[in-house]
Amino acid sequence: MQDLTSAQKARVAIQSFKTLSNALALRGFFRPSGRMGQALAECLKTLSPEIYGSMNDPRVVELNGLEYVIDRLPRGIEECTRIILTEEDQFGDNSFEKIIPVKRRRTCYRISKEEICFVITRGLSEIYDILTHLTFLNIEAKKIQRHMTDEYGKMTSEWSDLEKAVNRTDELSPKEAEQAIWDLSLVLGRSYQETRQSFDNFERSRKNHQANNGLFKLIYHLGRRVDEEKKSFENFLSVHMTPSLMNIIAHQRYGAQWAEDIKNKLQELDLLDRPLHIISANLHSVVNLLYGYAAINSCRVPQINTTDKLYDFILCLREQGETILTHARQHGLFELPDRSGTHIDCQIIDTAGLESQPFHPDTRFHVPEGPDKKPVLLIMDYAFGAQAFEVMDRLLEPVDENHEARMNVASISIMGKAGILPGQKGDIMLATAHVIEGSSDNYMIDNDLEKEDFDPDIDVYTGPMITVLGTSLQNRDMLKRFQSSWNTVGLEMEGGHYQRAINAAIIKEHISRDVRVRYAYYASDNPLVSGQTLAAGEMGAEGVRPTYMVTKVILEKIFS
Repeated sequence: MQDLTSAQKARVAIQSFKTLSNALALRGFFRPSGRMGQALAECLKTLSPEIYGSMNDPRVVELNGLEYVIDRLPRGIEECTRIILTEEDQFGDNSFEKIIPVKRRRTCYRISKEEICFVITRGLSEIYDILTHLTFLNIEAKKIQRHMTDEYGKMTSEWSDLEKAVNRTDELSPKEAEQAIWDLSLVLGRSYQETRQSFDNFERSRKNHQANNGLFKLIYHLGRRVDEEKKSFENFLSVHMTPSLMNIIAHQRYGAQWAEDIKNKLQELDLLDRPLHIISANLHSVVNLLYGYAAINSCRVPQINTTDKLYDFILCLREQGETILTHARQHGLFELPDRSGTHIDCQIIDTAGLESQPFHPDTRFHVPEGPDKKPVLLIMDYAFGAQAFEVMDRLLEPVDENHEARMNVASISIMGKAGILPGQKGDIMLATAHVIEGSSDNYMIDNDLEKEDFDPDIDVYTGPMITVLGTSLQNRDMLKRFQSSWNTVGLEMEGGHYQRAINAAIIKEHISRDVRVRYAYYASDNPLVSGQTLAAGEMGAEGVRPTYMVTKVILEKIFS
């Protein structure tokens, strides 16, 4: 039998992980330490994702990966032995603690000390994401448990000291804290400095966002849970998926309610006949660019110099969010908080309200004359993976039940962050096509954006993008193979799904073939470069310039 290359093995591992996840969702139950759970773990180990660093090294616990995962799972997940995935929020008024992870918009409930529930509203991508994180967490928990005892099966002194410190984190003196971190580093197989940095990161997130219970408790409960599993089969961690969960996947119930709310608001504002420009983006950059300069000038905020260059000026707006929103609400901004469960909030901007507004001198925004020509902007927050198809497909449907009253969609712009392959963090990527990982689907794009639209001193890469199954399922060899065979410049999770919906709407004659389509991404990470994966942390201020440059170019195209 011919040996598979590393890239081929990685591709098989991703396909197997996807197939197993689908089967488990239909089966409705599995144990991460059981046979099916171990099959998922083997797929993840074979894949060896860049974001999980040293996961395959049995000697050390992967700290950056733990930080990344815990930020995307509900606080206290390490204490639970029963995890439920359900299809809708059935809880209403109750005493259960509602938890939303700090880095992932998903609703969770702590049912009891041992049980936690995830409400799945974002489709299969969300299920894959959760199962990937739980599988990684179980792999690391088993490593921790092995480090609890010495070669004779006796509990180590380091673990005993951790047990004493775990509930006294806030009471420890500086000297005691240093000693506890040293003991923990021996349990983790990491250096003192690595453990100290990770401890500080967890503490910062715990105190500022109540996002986790701290590194001491996390490590202690992960190791203890696996130790309890070894004592009794009844103690095994189990994951349950309610029988009706798969019934709602791809049935677009949440997307239908979300799109209906938007169309009702457009109708209420008498904006349905005006040119509509849909922008998938964050909910700050468009508002700040259109209203920030006028708001600061009208309020005369003393600490901000309005003569600064555009991106320096934008950096000064971070603490002025409410000031800008207050001004914007008086000049054409309407906010639509999500009530459907999609976790996608929206904004509508009637540009007729911008007529008398000054813009920053470094922008070229010119509102067209004539009431019928003034654009209406619909800014929708980021979708998650395959959810992008559901929401865009529903949004582009005609307003009436007979599918005769089409919206006047003039352009659709997709902007966001993505992993880059040939460049580095902060660069910009323009898509010429989307290749959907794990399938034969690929979509050409007549992108209305080109390199010359951007500042000459920023690197812009143009080419196909991979729409991946999940950010946690990426392997260096496979990405290099995509780069060499497809000439791909980056990877993201939503673009191909948006394009499926746009193409379908054109075929079904829900929108015109002349709709302008724009895809631009800024690089938040480079999974091929050590230390530049998503697990390395947020971009911070360095992400401001590419984010606002993409937003500026899209708005200039709309107003042109």
